[in-house]
Amino acid sequence: MGDFGKSRRPIGHRHSLGLAMTALALVHAAPGAAQEAATPQQRADATGSDQIIVTGTRIVRDGFQSPTPLTVVSQEEILNQSPTNNLADFVNQIPSLAGSTRPANSRLAISSGLAGINTMNLRNLGEVRTLVLLDGRRSVGSTITGLVDINTFPQSLVKSIEIVTGGASAAYGSDAVAGVVNYVLDKKYEGFKIDADTGITDKGDGFNYSFSGAFGKSFAGGRGHILIAGEYAHRDGIFEVDRDWNQIGYRTLANPNYTATNGEPANLVVRGAGTWNATPGSIIRSQVGGTSTLRGTYFDQGGVAQQYQFGSLTDSSQTVGGDWQINDTSRRIGLDATDDRRGIYGRLSYELADWIEVFGEASYNWNKTLFNSGPQASTFTLAADNAYLIQALGSAALAGVRSVTLGTSAADLPYRKNNSSREVQRYAIGAGGEFQMFGNKAVWDAYGQYGQTDTHELLRDIMNTSRMALATDAVFAGDGSIVCRSTLTDPTNGCIPLNRLGVGVADPAAVEWVLGDPYRDQRFKQTVAGINLSVTPFATWAGDVSVALGGEYRKEEVSGYVPEEYQSGWSVGNFRATFGSYNVKEAYVETVVPLGLGAEFNGAARLTDYSTSGTVTTWKAGLTWQPIEDIRLRGTRSRDIRAPNLNELFQSGTSRTNTFSTSTAVGEYAGATFRELTTGNLSLRPEKADTLTLGAVLQPRFLPGFSFSIDWFRTKVSDAISQFYADDIAQRCTEGYQDFCAAIIPDPEGVRDYFVSASPFNFARVKVRGIDYEANYRVPLDQIFNSSASTLTLRGTATNYLENLVDNGISVPVDTVGQNSGQSSTPDWIFRLSATFDTPTYSITAVGRGVSSGTYSNTYIVCTTDCPTSTATNPTTNSNHIDGTFYTDLNFTAKINVGGSDGQLFFNITNLFDKDPILLPETGLSANSTYSDLLGRAFRVGVRFKTN
Repeated sequence: MGDFGKSRRPIGHRHSLGLAMTALALVHAAPGAAQEAATPQQRADATGSDQIIVTGTRIVRDGFQSPTPLTVVSQEEILNQSPTNNLADFVNQIPSLAGSTRPANSRLAISSGLAGINTMNLRNLGEVRTLVLLDGRRSVGSTITGLVDINTFPQSLVKSIEIVTGGASAAYGSDAVAGVVNYVLDKKYEGFKIDADTGITDKGDGFNYSFSGAFGKSFAGGRGHILIAGEYAHRDGIFEVDRDWNQIGYRTLANPNYTATNGEPANLVVRGAGTWNATPGSIIRSQVGGTSTLRGTYFDQGGVAQQYQFGSLTDSSQTVGGDWQINDTSRRIGLDATDDRRGIYGRLSYELADWIEVFGEASYNWNKTLFNSGPQASTFTLAADNAYLIQALGSAALAGVRSVTLGTSAADLPYRKNNSSREVQRYAIGAGGEFQMFGNKAVWDAYGQYGQTDTHELLRDIMNTSRMALATDAVFAGDGSIVCRSTLTDPTNGCIPLNRLGVGVADPAAVEWVLGDPYRDQRFKQTVAGINLSVTPFATWAGDVSVALGGEYRKEEVSGYVPEEYQSGWSVGNFRATFGSYNVKEAYVETVVPLGLGAEFNGAARLTDYSTSGTVTTWKAGLTWQPIEDIRLRGTRSRDIRAPNLNELFQSGTSRTNTFSTSTAVGEYAGATFRELTTGNLSLRPEKADTLTLGAVLQPRFLPGFSFSIDWFRTKVSDAISQFYADDIAQRCTEGYQDFCAAIIPDPEGVRDYFVSASPFNFARVKVRGIDYEANYRVPLDQIFNSSASTLTLRGTATNYLENLVDNGISVPVDTVGQNSGQSSTPDWIFRLSATFDTPTYSITAVGRGVSSGTYSNTYIVCTTDCPTSTATNPTTNSNHIDGTFYTDLNFTAKINVGGSDGQLFFNITNLFDKDPILLPETGLSANSTYSDLLGRAFRVGVRFKTN
């Protein structure tokens, strides 16, 4: 009988796992993240001359603990536990972050400008709903959607990373719906330090290295300070997949025997299957006319015609068994991008008086990536008089045939490449300080900031569709030579005939003629000015009342340039330049009011005026209560917003190409290729979100060094800006919604099967729920072994995602929690555990991280016999289980002294046991590239030196 998605899982599955994970967190505790409640040193630092303002609040007051959950990642944890020389790879292991874009999962983002970037995505609510800050201030986006690329931060100066896992729009404005990730720099660093490292996988690929240095020095008796830092990093790309796990033919087929009444599932998950309707040298899919059957004739090395051996089960695009391994699209794709980045940062500050310090800072970062975006797969049609077709098959085989349609993965053409680069500049001037007001300390700051990102989105070896059509249509000339048909009537058009029937048969000159390198240049500009004041104007019987207030002005702009020749006519790209701008004026107030008996109220409100969509109000109300020293309870209710970004408002047209799902849910479009175009919408309104968090922090006095926190969260987003994309549009059309059918037409350029149009609207609702667990236990070993100077630190974090529901108002909402199928889905559990043994001469850290098992799709009904009728909403399948994964990492750091300088020699092993990624039954890269380690076991070694 059928098992409906995950709703038929045994009762208590999630709860039993929850109990197990809670116990695990209590015993082991997890990642490189520690609750602000467990970091007394950071609270002590906040009282120094370099005032620290805790992320998530504008209140500056010693001992204040925000009711909004805050996770702090220390510099020591970053250094000892980062799997690569890129900071984002470490941060994205934190369980509260899910579904972030990174180079490994953006290889097909060919036309969107996302390929190669590292972003943050809290709660998998969408990266545009996570606000990323650098030292408490916004940073100019690296994409037209405003996403901030962590590659552009001065990573050698990052002192800590603070993550607010709750709505923070009242404190920071738009985008902080899911929370805030703030990268805090060590602005008062004293001394000189230099780091160098290199790494490689155990397969001998993925070679990488990086160098960084920083110098900081006080002058004028400590009133002035100068800081300079720079870094360079490189990583080799992996452009072909030779990993065994991607060569097993793990696929989902449409069951060719399925009928609505025979009780069989409509979809079959199998192994040993491959794509038959596209081969390296082309294969005939169908024909018009003729008596002989040409379907399955494929063209091999040198153009030799062969007959494809179909396997035991065959649908419209795949087969099980037979010649399933001929298709090469699972091999000619990339695992990792070539990445180069370099940056420089400088800061100068001077204390003019006790109450004012002025500063200026500037930074420049450059990043360039190169990635294999897959083969030039396409469908094309040849007339029966095509010269190469006649040469390959002979006239007799083509008797009566008018045309044939073929599919190819085009082994003779180079794979498509994304070779984008970004330059980011930031400049800021400002002042701040402390003075006495109302008899208490007041803290103020004011600043102006300008940021600019210049992107060069370059695609290489991209098919020009009109030239490809001309070159493919080759015929015999009167003298017996092969020419383009168009040349017979237009001898000067430059067309060079291209033989697409076979491997090793294409004329290099023809290949060069049909390919090109489209590009788009874009400039994003951000201008920000702000002023903030935090004061304690009076006290009540319960204690001091604190108030923070301030205002901010921000302007966002986009402009661009695309040569006319690259705006249309290409298989991917077809870039358009976008122009537009908007400005924002904001004012806020925040207060902390002690209520007595260990309770404290924290409230904030912000009034925001957008030039494009009017005025909105955001607010926060939070409460903390500490009935005894060991326990602190906290809760927050907030109204947050996200305004439409430059892309959603002004996009002049971005296209992408891909293939429709092979699921029966998309009906007649299953397996067909498409080109999609998206444009902006100036009528968009800000999204509204209501977030509730409830939690507790335990620090029992009877167990010194131990802390544990648990926080339940729920976010509801209304008027969510969203749009339907190709698969969704096809499914809605299959369900009978004619407006969506009108959005799909045959591709006018004839390269893809269909053309799909899309645009964003305020129509969706989103709901996310879950529970965060975090624990920390630090044990000085002199309590166990006399005179021991060593410590043992056990840490653990885990997030149990309970719900991630998107309601578009048309189809039945589907909770994607528990789906392990990709970036837009969220596993039930994401966890990370670490144990560090630290001695005066060395330290050893072991890390365990992973996700729970789940489904491929929560809409599937699982059955093998007596299946109900499969529908577009609830397709039937024989299997819907996707494994979870658990990876182990190991770090060894030796503490050395060279010439009076403190140093470290470190060695990291990532994925110690070489565990495979999460496998998915689909074409191309059959793995979950968001929650998996694709590269396998990797090694990294390096040195660090610093002087004071």
